[in-house]
Amino acid sequence: MYLSEIRISNFRQLGGQGLPFVLTLQPGITALVGENDSGKSAVVDAVRYALLTRDVDYIRVRPDDFHVNAAGEPAAEIAIRCKLSGLSDREKGDFPQQLTYNKGHETVLYVYWRARRSAEPGSRRIADVSVRSGPEGTQEGFDITARELLQAAYLRPLRDAEQEMSAGQGSRLSQVLSTFPDIRKGMPFDRAKMPEDAGEAQGLSLSGMAEYFRCLVNQHDGVRGAQRVINDEYLAELGLAGEGLHGHLNYTQAATESARLRQILERLELELLGFGGETRRGRYGLGSNNLLFMACELLLLGTESEGLPLLLVEEPEAHLHPQRQLRLMEFLTTAARKKEDGGHGVQVILTTHSPNLSSKIPLDSLVLLESQQAFPLRRGETRLAEGDYRFLQRFLDSTKANLFFARGVIIVEGAAEAILIPTLARLIGCDLTAAGVSIVNVGSTGLRRYARILQRADSVEAGISIPVACLADMDVMPDCAPQILGLVEGPEDVKWTSPKRRWKCRRDFGDQETSSDEALSTRRNDLAADDGANVRTFISDRWTFEYDLAFGGLAEEVCTAAALAKQDNAINNGTKTRDQVVAEARTAFRGLQEQYPVDKESLCAVIYQPFHDRSASKAIAAQYLAEILENRFGTGETAEPSSGLAKLLPAYLTDAIMYAARAQVLPAADL
Repeated sequence: MYLSEIRISNFRQLGGQGLPFVLTLQPGITALVGENDSGKSAVVDAVRYALLTRDVDYIRVRPDDFHVNAAGEPAAEIAIRCKLSGLSDREKGDFPQQLTYNKGHETVLYVYWRARRSAEPGSRRIADVSVRSGPEGTQEGFDITARELLQAAYLRPLRDAEQEMSAGQGSRLSQVLSTFPDIRKGMPFDRAKMPEDAGEAQGLSLSGMAEYFRCLVNQHDGVRGAQRVINDEYLAELGLAGEGLHGHLNYTQAATESARLRQILERLELELLGFGGETRRGRYGLGSNNLLFMACELLLLGTESEGLPLLLVEEPEAHLHPQRQLRLMEFLTTAARKKEDGGHGVQVILTTHSPNLSSKIPLDSLVLLESQQAFPLRRGETRLAEGDYRFLQRFLDSTKANLFFARGVIIVEGAAEAILIPTLARLIGCDLTAAGVSIVNVGSTGLRRYARILQRADSVEAGISIPVACLADMDVMPDCAPQILGLVEGPEDVKWTSPKRRWKCRRDFGDQETSSDEALSTRRNDLAADDGANVRTFISDRWTFEYDLAFGGLAEEVCTAAALAKQDNAINNGTKTRDQVVAEARTAFRGLQEQYPVDKESLCAVIYQPFHDRSASKAIAAQYLAEILENRFGTGETAEPSSGLAKLLPAYLTDAIMYAARAQVLPAADL
């Protein structure tokens, strides 16, 4: 049995305006991801309200649980419906009156939780709550025993794991251990057959050991001696003639075996020991104790032979460093698939804000919550092909998984763009951090694959509204570039027609200006062929990111950054100063201007040459260029206005930044 669907109406921010929130689930792990206030905790709480949890916390409906519409009016009713599928024959027998037989002979169990807001002013009762079965909540209700079988285990965020594992009345540890099958093993205690040694005593059950211990305490010389003194020296002198008062010291314990067992378990605590078995109190912190707590809860779920094996975990990454987060995810995945003797696999629903954890979870198990809607990322729900899922399983790391928590995404093909674009955006008045925009560097591979994660398979369905801007190079050189870069030796070089040639230039798209423009337009359309819904591709006007920056108006700055990148080691080891390199670069740039006074394409191709032959690192040059632009257009007293930089940037970059940040593109007059 597992939770296969949850439908929510008018619960907090979910399911308002007559449109229920629906989330379909599958066995195993489901991770809810998304930015703050997207509804992740509300989903978990809805499951808790409908099914209850084993932590014996009292769940009380609050006024702010009722959805409030745009007019400020709270809803009159909350409805939460949990659908449970995959019931075994035994589980069907536990709910004979509550089952629903759907078409196709599927037998399911609906738990329909409803809360109606109290209309009486000043009433202590906030809501009338009912729990019934059936798809519309019109079938039989659930008795206490049935409700207990449906309870989920719940690990709250920022949990105090050490407290949960401590001894005490009604402790969580005692509840977990009471369900462990081996906890009741052993023989009962028989006073007529006192154990002769410790080995024989080990064969007793825990309840039997408690009875044995009670017998030993009552027979202890100190206890008997105290009893004798009380009777002989005090009660005998204090009593009246014929009363015969007699005291009896007795080690008390519960009358029934189950109560005695509970008392024993409530005295137990679970703690971490160091290697060698020494108790090292205080050595282990919140993270280690949280792992111990989760292991304890999974022990309960993985060994039970009945009931719903559902674990709800909010922020499992709490207090865990990245490596332990990855280990935890591997452990939960194994636990979800594991079948112990007499037990079953555990279903885990978790919420997380960790890109590190999200990157370890298969895409099939992720659900993105956005705009109070749920978007499963499993196969068939997105525009990803089967090969895309395999690719992303290998390459979707923590640096890329931040796209699950962003309000906007810019996908780039290299480190240079990832480094420089945040600076460019801020200098033209669009702070990407403040706008919640993530830069995802895919390293020149899989640009489309990452974009398709956030595209829905069904174009009719209301899709994800997170804007995704893909930055792509046109990768078409100006006709002068091949000879400048040494790819050919002249206009008649046979390399121009070589079938092994991988580069393209403008003349490859037609001799006439009109035909060339049409062919380039077709290429541009091909690069953006996968656009749709929230995904748009922004393509460089000419060749590459660095070339287009130079051509747009930052030729001297790009030239200087390339020179600094070439001399980066010399600058770092002190054989050259930065000022020397900058002065030499400016002199070289003036020479290029004299050499190409009107041929801007050749000028920029020469500037780009160090990047092509890899004598200058694009990433290092981007760092230097960011500093150069910061000095020129930043916050200093002599800084030029941001509109000046906006005029010098290629339009595709400005458009991409503004689109991802949901900002309005600056009008040409303002640029």
